Amino acid sequence: MVKRWRQQVKRWMAETLELPADIMMDLPRITMIGQIHIYIENHRGLLAFSDKELRLLLRNGQLIVRGEQFVIKTILPEEILLEGKINQVTYIDK
Repeated sequence: MVKRWRQQVKRWMAETLELPADIMMDLPRITMIGQIHIYIENHRGLLAFSDKELRLLLRNGQLIVRGEQFVIKTILPEEILLEGKINQVTYIDK
């Protein structure tokens, strides 16, 4: 109950103060360029990586990117740039 209330307050603040929802609600920001690049900000760490799958820990779950010929071009504490052929992006809620 308290968790839902916090989320509602954060959503209201983001809308009222015109702040980016991804920052206020601690959500990942995902930018894709076609099927070849994906840039993900605001993740909590790398869980698994292969040439066909990337798994990232999020505050409330995981993000799974599946495809082929993956190469990590940039990795920072809360940002990652992945190149390859992206076939699927899946968000798994906690």
